[in-house]
Amino acid sequence: MSKPYNNTKATLALAKASFRSIMRSPSAVVFTLAFPLVFILVFGFLGGGGVKVDLAIAPGSDLQNPIIKSLEDISMVHIIKDKDAVYIKTELEKGHIDAVIDVQKNPAVKPAYLADIKYTSASLDKGNILKSVIHNLMYTLNTKDVMPTVAQLNESTVQGRIYRTIDFILPGQLGFSLLSTGVFGTAFVFFSLRQTLVIKRFFATPVRKSSIVFGEGIARIGFALLGAVFIILLGHFCFHFTLINGAVTVLNMLLLAIIGLIVFMGFGFVVSGIAKSESTIPPIANIITLPQFLLSGTFFSIDAFPTWLQPISRALPLTYLNDAMRKVAFEGAGLWDVKHQILIMVIWGIGIYAVAVKVFKWE
Repeated sequence: MSKPYNNTKATLALAKASFRSIMRSPSAVVFTLAFPLVFILVFGFLGGGGVKVDLAIAPGSDLQNPIIKSLEDISMVHIIKDKDAVYIKTELEKGHIDAVIDVQKNPAVKPAYLADIKYTSASLDKGNILKSVIHNLMYTLNTKDVMPTVAQLNESTVQGRIYRTIDFILPGQLGFSLLSTGVFGTAFVFFSLRQTLVIKRFFATPVRKSSIVFGEGIARIGFALLGAVFIILLGHFCFHFTLINGAVTVLNMLLLAIIGLIVFMGFGFVVSGIAKSESTIPPIANIITLPQFLLSGTFFSIDAFPTWLQPISRALPLTYLNDAMRKVAFEGAGLWDVKHQILIMVIWGIGIYAVAVKVFKWE
């Protein structure tokens, strides 16, 4: 009696062959490693910060005073109101809020107000910008003829982790690398296999359809994880990218990368199913990847986008992968702590694979 066909062995053989093919593909190397690496190097060397500073108003602070009203008129200052003290303290320590201000009327009448400002060491660059803005503002207010002294300024600094530009850029570039690998890689490979009748030849063998899909999936996940490890370690050792819990953080980021890549491969299956020719794959794939690259917080926080555009940004799966990566890396969050982001990605995955089943063609 002949032995039953081993589909597990066939899946691993297909994965091995596909992995070798990926390693020999210049486009795969460019999108997975070279392209995100260029941006990481550029932003890693540049450092720098954003043009917006986040200033929280302390609970119980007087709001009807010339200091707060003047700050609200400064475009580069983003005022955060109606947040409790615990939230503000936590966000200060993480560097998500650059300072908190508490303005109270002075019982001694002169000066009219007492302003207490706490900065954070986790956002030194923005804190210095904000400090300069406030000092200029206080000088202007206190030298007005109407009132000799409007307010007295007291400043202090809350200690927190330093939030570098690389801490924002690297997770975004890693997410885009996974998106490109999942969409472009999957679309081109399966379209080519169908066009060259390779999949049709598999029908003459005992190989299951699922073995072909799983084999390709394992190969792409393996290649993407190698790229992810390289990018993370390069960012950490060369540019001090924050890995708050060390190896545990890296492991959590890799697990998120697997979830994200599986979702993005679904987009690739859809593209390969609806593309009529190989030349139509790039335009269709770009329609999927380009908006996410620009709107999912890859380079800039989506809070900096116009209000009408933010709901669109928050609907994209790459936004949630980037957000989860940043929370895990810098804040030390576990996978359970980013369950909301994972749930949104899973919902996207279920939806996109349902579409992929409808449009996917085997020959």
